[in-house]
Amino acid sequence: MLNRWIPALNHLVYEQVLRPLLFRRSAMEAHQRLLTLLAWADEPLPSGALGLLRRLVRARCDVTVGGVLLPQSLILAAGLVKGEGFDSEAAALAAVESGRCIMPGWRSVPRLVGPVEFGSFTRWPRQGNAGVTLWRDPATRSTQNRVGLRNPGVLAAAAFLARHRDSLPPVFGINIAISPGVTDLDQELQEARESIAAFVRQGIRPSWFTLNVSCPNTEDDPGARQTEQHTRRLCRAVVELLNGDVQPTPLWVKVGPGLAAEQYAALMRVFADEGVRAVIATNTHPEPTPDDPALMAGVGGGRLHARALAAAGHLLTERQRRGYAVDVIGCGGVIDAASYHEFRALGVAAVQYWSALVYRGPLAAAVVESEFRHAESDGARRPGAARN
Repeated sequence: MLNRWIPALNHLVYEQVLRPLLFRRSAMEAHQRLLTLLAWADEPLPSGALGLLRRLVRARCDVTVGGVLLPQSLILAAGLVKGEGFDSEAAALAAVESGRCIMPGWRSVPRLVGPVEFGSFTRWPRQGNAGVTLWRDPATRSTQNRVGLRNPGVLAAAAFLARHRDSLPPVFGINIAISPGVTDLDQELQEARESIAAFVRQGIRPSWFTLNVSCPNTEDDPGARQTEQHTRRLCRAVVELLNGDVQPTPLWVKVGPGLAAEQYAALMRVFADEGVRAVIATNTHPEPTPDDPALMAGVGGGRLHARALAAAGHLLTERQRRGYAVDVIGCGGVIDAASYHEFRALGVAAVQYWSALVYRGPLAAAVVESEFRHAESDGARRPGAARN
């Protein structure tokens, strides 16, 4: 049974004391300091302590989604544990060979929060966008970013994880994205295959791969990968590659918000036809940045929540209507029991979160789950409450 004292203690320690101190710094500076801290916490002793803390505050609650047995229903979304950016593949591989921790949080974050989706990773390294790329909106408990898929590239990421294969978490995902700016479908297919193959070749066996077909935080993404024909060819290529492996890995796909109901219906048909096991609804939503209305950046958290709920609802309606064996995973503004409940009420069994780390702290998943379970329990005890 989850402990009732977790939300109250978290409110006192993080939300009342630590968060105001962190928010004195800009989102950019706070994030950079966090990455430095995570690199230190990846050492065996501190990461072991984080694992002990997680066991104290979390109760295992197994759920099977997208062909994966998860120990809990909240998954940290891609975007935090993805590594540094590099100018070239040679430089990234040299950094791995030197023993440098190019992916801060690879061990410490899963030890503390549970299931994590690493990435997004692109075929080639990316430095991402220059200047300010992260913002907060405390009034709506939202975040915004235009990081631009900064990452070390799949070869360096796979080589780094292979060096630490014996210490990888028991359950984790890997998020793959096509390089922004690539508009030729044959090149996209090649990048997708090479990206998956890079991890398989190194013996990295994630619990699932996610194909990210919606990347709103880059300046050069064509944004046209969510059409029926385009998505079908990408999914088919990746599923064929994964199914050809000795140990087939489930494929999940992450889509964007704001599509028409007919588009979500078409995508759901593609996923069912091509063997995709789950769809994540949704990625962030592009909006003008606070600093420059001419620049767009992906919004997550509270301002994304309604759009993400609508997308998940369209997908779930089509799933039920057609009997598709494709699970829907919610993602967007899961920050408290109420926002989590809204996804669950639709029929979503698992959700991803990110902004909750900023506004609820590193124990956000445990806090949200505890709030939700105890709200359910209290409701069941009220006179006249429905009982299963």
